[in-house]
Amino acid sequence: MAFAPTRRLLAGHLLVLAVLAFVALCFGLVLHEQLSAHPWVASFNPIWARASEVLGRQLAPSVSIVRDEPLFALGPSLANTLALVLGLLVGVDADRARRAVRVLAWAGVGYAVYGILALEFDPNEILWREKTAYFGNLTSTFINRNTAAAYFGSCSTVWLVLLLSAVRGSLPRGPIEWKKVPGHLLTNTRKRVIVRFVMLFVCLSAMFMTSSRGGTLVSLMVMVLTFLIYFGRDLPRGKGLVVAAMGCILTSLLVLQILGSNIGDRIDLEGLSDVGRLAAYRSTLGIIADNPWFGTGLGTFAAAFPAYRSNAFYMGGVWDIAHNTPLELASEMGIPLAVVVAGAWIAALVLLFLGLRGRRRSMVAPLAALAVSLIALLHSLVDFSLQIAGYSIVVFALLGLGLSQAVRGTVDEMSST
Repeated sequence: MAFAPTRRLLAGHLLVLAVLAFVALCFGLVLHEQLSAHPWVASFNPIWARASEVLGRQLAPSVSIVRDEPLFALGPSLANTLALVLGLLVGVDADRARRAVRVLAWAGVGYAVYGILALEFDPNEILWREKTAYFGNLTSTFINRNTAAAYFGSCSTVWLVLLLSAVRGSLPRGPIEWKKVPGHLLTNTRKRVIVRFVMLFVCLSAMFMTSSRGGTLVSLMVMVLTFLIYFGRDLPRGKGLVVAAMGCILTSLLVLQILGSNIGDRIDLEGLSDVGRLAAYRSTLGIIADNPWFGTGLGTFAAAFPAYRSNAFYMGGVWDIAHNTPLELASEMGIPLAVVVAGAWIAALVLLFLGLRGRRRSMVAPLAALAVSLIALLHSLVDFSLQIAGYSIVVFALLGLGLSQAVRGTVDEMSST
């Protein structure tokens, strides 16, 4: 990041950096309270007084229920922040932004091909390590199939954006005559359209082979939304738009039926949710209620949860992740910081959406960033994909690229107006 170009930063880019700095400042304030022996505002967690009483000796108190754990757990947050800032700086240049998006997409194909081959020829190992879970499901280099599904769904969505861009570029200029599109594509098929379609199919295949319900359904839903956003001004209004949306939904359901029959079987047998997660959410709300302002400490969920664990679901095993990232963030860092982070995400999504208005040429990075961010956020409401650095760094880097191009596109639109 130290060597990233900064000469072409606009006022909008500086504003985004200022918002990020404010979020980092709030994050740092909470970390100070959790780590300090003399916090400015927060009160020490009462668990230290009870532990001192039980042990018969005075223990140094702390806001965090596990001393110094917030410092040890800081790495992923720092990595995500650096990836976001670097994406913002590099993405100022449109060519660099498009190149970075293509690199991300091709990397996804590489991981997908490895995952497919590994599942076929070496299903009991991940690279050089023994596979310990999700036998028979594609996980590629991830341990968890749900995170793998979110990653390959994100890569599929990026390839969809690239494919739509190639298709639109191969069509005649002016309004699209949708009845003539299939014939035109069959008779004047460009090489890059074929390549991008094949790569989309590879990533989709990998996603379906994970057998993840949430990751797959969220990705398909966002892909439908991506198509409608990209061709929004080319689609007929009123009933025509409804027909187009229904056609996209039916197409995605058909693809799910053909390529993802294993996921359909899981939904038939297990439904769309399970009792364990709902009970865990209620238990996490109990943690938040008892620690609303500064939480229990970053990275301490696994230590805090047993005292609140409900007996409404199976008591075996260790529940070390809430399977809902916003709830876990609120339990570890407090409600105020969770609200600040949520506000920053909402502002980022709004900026990406506004950056898509009235533009076509530089639409790839903002639309890809918007779609992948939606997949990551929606999936993190029922799982923990954004807490896995191998996925989150990709999401935040792409978010930075998209925000950078959205700011430049908005400024260019205002200038032309």
